[in-house]
Amino acid sequence: MVASPELISAKSPRVSAARRLAKRNFRGKEQLFLAEGPQAVREAAAYPDTLVELFATVDAADRYADIVGEARAAGARVHLADEDVIADISTTVTPQGLVGVCRFVDTPFDSILAARPKLVAVLAHVRDPGNAGTVLRCADAAGADAVVLTDASVDLYNPKCVRASVGSLFHLPVAVGVPVERAVQGLKDAGVRILAADGAGEDDLDDELDKGTMGTPSAWVFGNEAWGLPEETRALADAVVRVPIHGRAESLNLATAAAVCLYASARAQRAAGGCRSVTPS
Repeated sequence: MVASPELISAKSPRVSAARRLAKRNFRGKEQLFLAEGPQAVREAAAYPDTLVELFATVDAADRYADIVGEARAAGARVHLADEDVIADISTTVTPQGLVGVCRFVDTPFDSILAARPKLVAVLAHVRDPGNAGTVLRCADAAGADAVVLTDASVDLYNPKCVRASVGSLFHLPVAVGVPVERAVQGLKDAGVRILAADGAGEDDLDDELDKGTMGTPSAWVFGNEAWGLPEETRALADAVVRVPIHGRAESLNLATAAAVCLYASARAQRAAGGCRSVTPS
């Protein structure tokens, strides 16, 4: 007879410590956060010195044996648990059987500036964690060099934000808690043009592309989902740009507008003469 695997107890201090990470004050105190599901855990295991622990159901450990192996190879402690324990730790309605405990991965803002970024997304006053995570994912997909979350924005390590990023928070530098004025001034001093995305902007994105002004290093500043960017933040920008609405839609949501803006800059920068131009073969 094959012995049943030993499961961690629901009363274990390790389970209690992981459960507390659903709350921001505990995350800040411990400098730890939760990564849920196979994609996030795989990305965390691949990011150096990040994955601390992994809780997995027996079924999930069997189904995702490669991820569990990567977690062990990364030095993480692996705990087998029943579904009730995973549900207790998880913040999702339907857990996927894997929950990782990770060290914070944010990057100092000065380090981002020192790397001379060419494309940056700045989230100013963005409060919805799902939107923040999705914008981070869009920035990653567009090839941005960094993301900056201002001190008025949502916590990067909010579980919903982590899930919405689908592992992208492990792929590119992310600075957190930066005052918007410091973010803008620091990027300007680094030679980056500041573009504020606003539906009522004076400049049209299509016109900016036609004028050839989008090929320079740029940072897009995105505002609150409901009320956009305050006037004092718009005043800091080199240009306030709107995404043109050619159809009858009232507006675009934050993540969609961010994707359009970031990809417009990425394409312009990769065009001939842009700062991301590719030498013809």
